[in-house]
Amino acid sequence: MYSLEIALGLAAVAWGAAPPVVSPEVRSDRTVTFRLRAPKASEVTVSGDFGKPAAMTKDENGVWSVTLGPLAPGLYGYGFSVDDLRVLDPGNPNPKAGLNLTTSLLLVPGDPPLIYEVRPVPHGTVTIHWYDSKSAGVPRRIYVYTPPGYGKGKAKYPVLYLLHGSGDDESGWTVVGRANLIMDNLLAERKAKPAIIVMPNGHVPRPVPFSADPAERAKAASVFENDLLKDILPLVESNYRVYQDAGHRAIAGLSMGGGQSSRIGLNHPELFGQVGVFSAGLSGEPEAAFKTLIAKKALSRKNLKLLWIGCGTQDGGFERARQLSEWMTAHGTKNVWRPSEGGHTWPNWRLYLSEFLPLLFTKEL
Repeated sequence: MYSLEIALGLAAVAWGAAPPVVSPEVRSDRTVTFRLRAPKASEVTVSGDFGKPAAMTKDENGVWSVTLGPLAPGLYGYGFSVDDLRVLDPGNPNPKAGLNLTTSLLLVPGDPPLIYEVRPVPHGTVTIHWYDSKSAGVPRRIYVYTPPGYGKGKAKYPVLYLLHGSGDDESGWTVVGRANLIMDNLLAERKAKPAIIVMPNGHVPRPVPFSADPAERAKAASVFENDLLKDILPLVESNYRVYQDAGHRAIAGLSMGGGQSSRIGLNHPELFGQVGVFSAGLSGEPEAAFKTLIAKKALSRKNLKLLWIGCGTQDGGFERARQLSEWMTAHGTKNVWRPSEGGHTWPNWRLYLSEFLPLLFTKEL
C-alpha cells in the first residue's frame, strides 16, 4: 500500500510539479525535522522559541533540512530565513496569528498532555462577534469563549476580559495562547469555575508604536478604554448570560494588555473585582496612576478581591513588575506576586493564565 507521501509525490510528478515537502516532522523521541524547498537560495536557517538559529543543508532536489532536539514538550513559534528574508513554513498550515505573519506554530506533545493541548474532555465554544464600535468609529470584533454546556442552560456566568500583547490581535489568546483549551482542561479537572472569556482587540483601530508621541499613545489608550467600557461591556452583557457586578467580572492581559488591564482594572474597582497583570509594569510611576484610589482606600480587599502580578526573571520588565507588586503591598493592596523563569514569551503567559484562572470567582483565596 502506498503511503500518503508517496501518493502525493506521484500526483505531483503527473502534474509536472515538485512533490510536497513534509515540514515540520515531529518524531516520537521529540526530535523535529524542518524542511523547505528553495533550490535557488544560497543560505537558509530556521529559528524560533526553541533556541538560536540553526543552519540548514540543501539536498540534490533543492530541499533544505535540519533536525533539532529532542525539544521539551511545548508550543513553539518558528520561521525560516531565506537569504535574510523571514518566511513562514509553507508545509505547515498553522501560522501564528498577529500583526506580522512570519511565524509558524509547532506543537511537541507532552506525556501526559500539556494543559493547553487538546484532550478528550468537554469543550467550550469560541465565537467571533462583530460589533460597531462607537468609541473607535470602525467595525471591530471580539472572540468570546463560552464554557461547555452554555448553550443548553439558562445559568449566568462570571466573565473574564482577557487582553493580548502589542504584536497580536484579538485572535492571539485563542490561536497562540490556547485560552479556550486551558479553560476546558481546568474545568474537566474541577480546578476552575466556569466562566465566559471575552478577548477584544487592544489596538484602536490600528497599532500605535511605542516610539509614537506620548499624546498619541495617551489618546489611543483612552479610546481603547472607552471601547472596552462603553461598547464591549454593554455588548457582552446584552448578548450573553453574565453577572453584571464587580465580584463576577475580571480583567487580565499580557505585556501591552497587562498594562491596559492594570490601568483600567485598578482604576475601576467598581467594575472589576479581580485583575491579572502578566509580564507588564506601568510605564509611569504607580503613585501618579493610583494616588487617588489609594487615598480613598478604593483598592482594599473589600473592593479588589485579587491582584495577580507575574513576570519572567529574564523579562526586560521584571524589575518594574516587581516594583508594582511591592508598591501595592506597601500601600495596603494585597497581591499575588509570581516570578517565573524565562522571558517575555508565550510559554510564560500560558502558564500564568493556567494559574490565574483557578483563583477567579472563588469565595476565598
